[in-house]
Amino acid sequence: MDIKAPDLGVDSAEVSEIMVEVGDVIAKDDNILLLESDKASVEVPSSAAGKVTKISVAIGDQVSEGMVLIELESADDSAESNDDIAAAEEQEANSTDDVKPESKPEPAATESTQSESAAKPAANAGKATTHALPDLGVDEAQVSEIMVSVGDTVSAEQSILLIESDKASVEVPAPVAGKIEKILVEAGDMVANGQDFIVIMASGTDDASDSKSEAPKPQEPAPAKTTGEPKQAAKPNNTDTAASKTEGKLTEAQVNEKLVDVYAGPAVRKLARQLGVDITQVNGSALNDRILKEDLFAHVKNSLTKQKAAPVSSNPVSSGLPKLPDMSNAEIWGETETQDLSRLQKVSIPQLNYNTLLPQVTQFDLSDITETENLRGELKGGMKAEGVGFTILAFVVKATAYALTQHPRFNSHLSDDNTQVILRKSVNMGIAVATDDGLIVPVIKNVQDKGLKQIAIEIGELAVKARDKKLSTKDLQGASFTISSQGNLGGTAFTPLVNWPQVGILGVSEASMQPRWDAKTQSFEPRLMLPLSLSYDHRVINGADAAVFTRYIATLLADPRRILI
Repeated sequence: MDIKAPDLGVDSAEVSEIMVEVGDVIAKDDNILLLESDKASVEVPSSAAGKVTKISVAIGDQVSEGMVLIELESADDSAESNDDIAAAEEQEANSTDDVKPESKPEPAATESTQSESAAKPAANAGKATTHALPDLGVDEAQVSEIMVSVGDTVSAEQSILLIESDKASVEVPAPVAGKIEKILVEAGDMVANGQDFIVIMASGTDDASDSKSEAPKPQEPAPAKTTGEPKQAAKPNNTDTAASKTEGKLTEAQVNEKLVDVYAGPAVRKLARQLGVDITQVNGSALNDRILKEDLFAHVKNSLTKQKAAPVSSNPVSSGLPKLPDMSNAEIWGETETQDLSRLQKVSIPQLNYNTLLPQVTQFDLSDITETENLRGELKGGMKAEGVGFTILAFVVKATAYALTQHPRFNSHLSDDNTQVILRKSVNMGIAVATDDGLIVPVIKNVQDKGLKQIAIEIGELAVKARDKKLSTKDLQGASFTISSQGNLGGTAFTPLVNWPQVGILGVSEASMQPRWDAKTQSFEPRLMLPLSLSYDHRVINGADAAVFTRYIATLLADPRRILI
């Protein structure tokens, strides 16, 4: 019997830990693997019971949905093994006892009990039931918004909580329909998988059935707690290790072995592998000593300072900025006020710090979009009647996606060892959206296969979800290139920052009417010119290719019919 990987929520994930061995006898829903993506750790349960006869994956392998993980000898087959024959014979010998005839009906009684249990929801409709949070995909997240109040009547799957992690906002739906009796969490609370969060009085048979079927869910996160305990228990050992070892870099294999025993998220672990840092020597600054990316950067900074004994200001890329001066003297500095950054701004800082490690160059150009704007003016009325906002950005996205298919190096990533370029076969376009909390970049997938109308629809939908904090994790993953449009905010050009691990980003500024020389008429004509700013990673893209690529986009925008040829 093959046990296959379920839907992981991502295209692929890495095997971080194998929790079973060949020969183990496991029950259904026992955890067999720990998988990690860039966003979360997920324990994979077995879909059947039996004896493990083969493990088809190894630590470090990338797995995807449907891939065979382990092979089992079914429970029925394993019961006939040599180890169980004696027990079977003893059971047969005792079948003549008086007790056995009374015990035989038990399966029927069990089935009867299950039938009664299945029928109970109808009778229990109207009873208040406490419900637990589903698997959030992360160890913990913060309650950002409570969308209901005590006394409200909700339908099944209606959004009732907004939960925010460092990477995304997730709406938690009501597990059943009914009346809100009690809310067990508050805005700002940190919550975990399986935590009780709401009490609902079910309103009907179907809803109550849903409640009953989901009632066992709070028990599912128990293995996660078990997994977490060794991590916390290992902390003193980590401290001892840090004290006894000299700071330095390890091989990737050595780092991978140690990562399982520390309290750190998948993104932090991946960064540790890339930096070659022994994460057991890093002190965590978050709740329960959890290690953040900032802690890794601080560790690297301290290591470089000790190894090179260089001044802090001699290498601003690796050591960071010096501390602010003391501004307590009002006579010198005047009055000051401290304001907290938004959560989104805080979590964006580590990503922005990557830009200090990229050799970036920006190429500027202008596109004559006079004819394109005339075409848009002809189409936008019909689009508006259908509820679609048809802006010039849809043309920019379409033209850029086509240009990326013709110049695939701009739709790529540089390998970790700086020896290869990983070309993306599809164009997943990140669209920078400004919100009250800061900049966020949702992703339109497979843009190369979509028309202008569909692109315009998805731009509008993602922008609304971003401003309403309703983007899912999948909405934010997988970008191969990014466009940052300043629209009508003003400005003639700017230098956007490449969003690592991408190698390019296109900035679009406000279009303006400018006089352009027409050689045919020997006169200047007013033309609508759109400024383009292409920033690129100079390790992968050279200046000549960047100039050709930017001009190619400008040409496509001037005459979108070229895309159809």
